[in-house]
Amino acid sequence: MPLIEALPVGAGTAQWNVWGTVARVVVTDPALVPDAEGLVRDELAAVDGACSRFRDDAELRRACTGGPVTVSPLLAELVAAALTAARDTGGDVDPTVGGALCGLGYDRDFAVLTGCEVAPAVRIFTAPDWRSVRLRGRQLTVPAGVLLDLGATAKAVAADRAAARVAAHLGTGVLVALGGDIATAGPGPAGGWRVLVQDRPGDPACTVRLPAGAALATSSTASRTWGRPGELLHHIIDPRTGRPAARVWRTVSVAAFSCLRANTLSTAAVVRGHDAPALLGGAPSRLVTPGLDVLRLGGWPA
Repeated sequence: MPLIEALPVGAGTAQWNVWGTVARVVVTDPALVPDAEGLVRDELAAVDGACSRFRDDAELRRACTGGPVTVSPLLAELVAAALTAARDTGGDVDPTVGGALCGLGYDRDFAVLTGCEVAPAVRIFTAPDWRSVRLRGRQLTVPAGVLLDLGATAKAVAADRAAARVAAHLGTGVLVALGGDIATAGPGPAGGWRVLVQDRPGDPACTVRLPAGAALATSSTASRTWGRPGELLHHIIDPRTGRPAARVWRTVSVAAFSCLRANTLSTAAVVRGHDAPALLGGAPSRLVTPGLDVLRLGGWPA
């Protein structure tokens, strides 16, 4: 996953575990680290309460009832982002794969799931079409029996929102990293934010510089895995099959001017497989094969 290779001179940082990954906030003014961390934690807590698939009290759980429900502005934003990602990718990034993920055993927080010695028996689900979900303003209708999973986009939206909130409230340059999702806001350090892109130790590495306001997302078929020997699964679902996408790419990294857009493209590229380059077009992208060969597109630096 992307990491901050070196802190800008005079910057400060805080990090903690959340959602089965690591949250990190970096601000150009180190005196503002405690306030920035508090703002980011508050934002992540709000997103978790709105759309966690693993909390019985999450608002999204109550909204998946089969009838129209008036939801909070935050949940409406998160669902709208997921539906936009689905539309922009021709359904490659589909929020209605929640049932498929549960059937594959991903039915609890990933930090808990990885502690299981044996994964539940695999059941195959065909994901319903994202177009069956209706959102009109704040009125959400999810067909009966459909379980939404916003994981493919909500973490990216959370990174965008958290970075924007810190910059607006504190007037500082900020980088927020949630695992493979990075968003920046406010004035950046001289020369941009220096980010090391590497999924795991030993994998090919590349350092990029993100200008202020830019974002980066990395989707991986190697990082969030579970199962048994000979049956290793990952979390990026091909909606056409209800199964993990074929491992054509080990990781896909994309830069954009919102983390949501970068994550939409990186996730869809994993699902699209061999057709990913056509999907990505001119977006700065870095694709790594299971054999660790690297394909760079859209001006991604060598």
